[in-house]
Amino acid sequence: MNYRTLPVLAALLCGACTASGPEEDPARYVDPYIGTGDHGHVFMGANVPFGMVQLGPTSLPDAWDWCSGYNWADTTVIGFGHTHLSGTGIGDLNDVSLLPVTGEVRFGRGTADDPSSGMWSPFSRRNERCEPGYYRTHLDRYGVDAELTATARVGVSRYRFPAGADAAVVLDLENGLGWDEAVDCGVRLLDSVTAEGWRRSSGWARDQRVFFRLRFSRPFGACRFAGDSLAIDGDAAQGRMLYARFEFGDLGDEPLVAKVSLSAVSEENARANMEAECPGWDFDAVRRAARAAWNDELSKVRIETGDESVRRIFYTALYRTMVAPSLFSDVDGRYRGADGRVHDDPGHPVYTTFSLWDTYRAAHPLMTVIHPEKVPDMIGTMLLIDEQQGKLPVWHLWGNETDCMVGNPAVPVVADALLKGFGGFDREAAYEAMKRSSMRDDRGMDLYKKYGYIPYEFNESVGYCMEYAIADGALAEAARREGRTEDAEYFGRRSKAYRRYFDPSTGLMRARSASGAWRTPFDPFHSKHLEQDYTEGNAWQYTWLVPHDVEGLVACFGSRERFVAMLDSLFVVEGDLGAEASPDISGLIGQYAHGNEPSHHTAYLYTMVGEPWKTADRVRQILTELYRDRPDGLCGNEDVGQMSAWYVLSALGMYQVEPAGGRFWFGSPLVDGAEVRVRDGVLRIEVRNQSPENRYIRRILFDGAPYRNYYIDYADIAGGGELVFEMGPEPADWTQA
Repeated sequence: MNYRTLPVLAALLCGACTASGPEEDPARYVDPYIGTGDHGHVFMGANVPFGMVQLGPTSLPDAWDWCSGYNWADTTVIGFGHTHLSGTGIGDLNDVSLLPVTGEVRFGRGTADDPSSGMWSPFSRRNERCEPGYYRTHLDRYGVDAELTATARVGVSRYRFPAGADAAVVLDLENGLGWDEAVDCGVRLLDSVTAEGWRRSSGWARDQRVFFRLRFSRPFGACRFAGDSLAIDGDAAQGRMLYARFEFGDLGDEPLVAKVSLSAVSEENARANMEAECPGWDFDAVRRAARAAWNDELSKVRIETGDESVRRIFYTALYRTMVAPSLFSDVDGRYRGADGRVHDDPGHPVYTTFSLWDTYRAAHPLMTVIHPEKVPDMIGTMLLIDEQQGKLPVWHLWGNETDCMVGNPAVPVVADALLKGFGGFDREAAYEAMKRSSMRDDRGMDLYKKYGYIPYEFNESVGYCMEYAIADGALAEAARREGRTEDAEYFGRRSKAYRRYFDPSTGLMRARSASGAWRTPFDPFHSKHLEQDYTEGNAWQYTWLVPHDVEGLVACFGSRERFVAMLDSLFVVEGDLGAEASPDISGLIGQYAHGNEPSHHTAYLYTMVGEPWKTADRVRQILTELYRDRPDGLCGNEDVGQMSAWYVLSALGMYQVEPAGGRFWFGSPLVDGAEVRVRDGVLRIEVRNQSPENRYIRRILFDGAPYRNYYIDYADIAGGGELVFEMGPEPADWTQA
């Protein structure tokens, strides 16, 4: 089957279940296959916005390009897990996996060269469908049709077995993803349709605990257990890796529905989650509700465009920004904290899956625009994590601090909320959490405080230090806002640490030792993954990682002209990254790497120094060449919504470069217009005369008056109004008009 027919079929399926027009059904434009190929690593399956459950297929390969469990390059299924990651560079989750089977099977993952070596089944693309809140495939080995949908905390599956078959459903508590390994699992049968249990595993999340309740719409005749270190006591089993096979015999033409609710607290809470969210058995009603939930969120941004490819990419990107952070608290408000303990309802929903090194750059700023109601809950969750582990989250996953990536990436998110005037959380506690997290001695911060930079004797020194400086810049701005002059001066000085790496002889950031000596030999192109001075990058890319102090960076070059000339070179210079470079350094334009987050603000630096037409050129190039409506449509990992958030904001014509404060710098809008539901109303965007040739902003009007700034403040966005871009074919500086 040709891939290009898939969105057409998806649209036909959507049309079959709703008669509403595009304004009421933006979900019809979402193409979940975008990003499933190459290194996109996106989630494929059924969920609701920001839901705890991500119910989808997991494939046989256990490799890097299957971090989400799914990749376009493969058509195998080992089961349908109820948790998945989206766009990460490390694999985990796939907890509580179900697989409908017929006949006898060998429990386990199996190998690709022997279909009988495990439970896995091939499938065909022509039988696969996916849309927001719904997934369907046909398991060729078993002749079973499998459909999936979800509520926030409950996954619902519907299976149709061939008549006369010996139908069964296997509960797989062994097979996680990537670094995940089951260490203790249990299942208890409660009656002929119900089971409860848990899965405890160690992986990226070092101590992950998932409790579940499983119910079937029809009674099973028997249940058989298997696993490693297995102990069976009547209708209960416990083991390090555990399987339970529920046998139904011949079901004829009747479908079998299975419901699985999750909790990180207890089996009792999983039971309460199911009773509250999905007490019945109407699969189609759950599917309709899931789609309605997606349409409510997707309709927060309504775009106008004559390019259907742009429409598909835009709404798919918007969809991807709402897979995570994911809900982590139960219907009674309880949750498992970063200290491993169960905590009572804090008065707001609690979330997890914080990929902050990625998402502080665009995904969280986008949330302040289109999901302002969620910002207090996100900040409140981060403050709870701070209370329980002594610092704000770095990369938090199911109650576990992974400490993945560098810097203090939660600090800009919290500072941004303070600077934008958000309430609904303890602002004093938020400030103290930022300061406490910034004054620790772990992860190179002791060296940072001692030397004023991090020497290259510490691995990834430049990456750590420059990210700490970004966080300090955000904290300094928050300190000024809160009237803490001494703190503002202290963290403001620390935020200049990047200057210690600037080498005037090369015009690039270069590591130096504790004695102050430059790293030699120096190759500005070379990069070695996890064993180098930079984090997933090289000197060319890290030189521009100063979004909080662009004026200071310009001063390092000695003049704006030299700064711009070097920035021009970034997009054209070619060099060898080396055989050991991180695969994340992708989406290259010269040495600009859009496939990795430290580059995401760089094209907007031109606007910040008064040459916005160069931003327009590069932003349009990135929007049109590095995002495509096909499986390999992302040039790097989705990174839990960050790649997509960049597209959403940039297609609307703006991007928040400074991590905190709310100045959204103008670029080159790709849409013809938009209506964005914001905090206090609607921001209407009109783009006049926009085309591939007319990519330059000639004039900006805001509520009918000329707007002569290079940026728009968050307060103007959040207040709503009418923003008009007048476009043309020649570069212009609208601030001088």
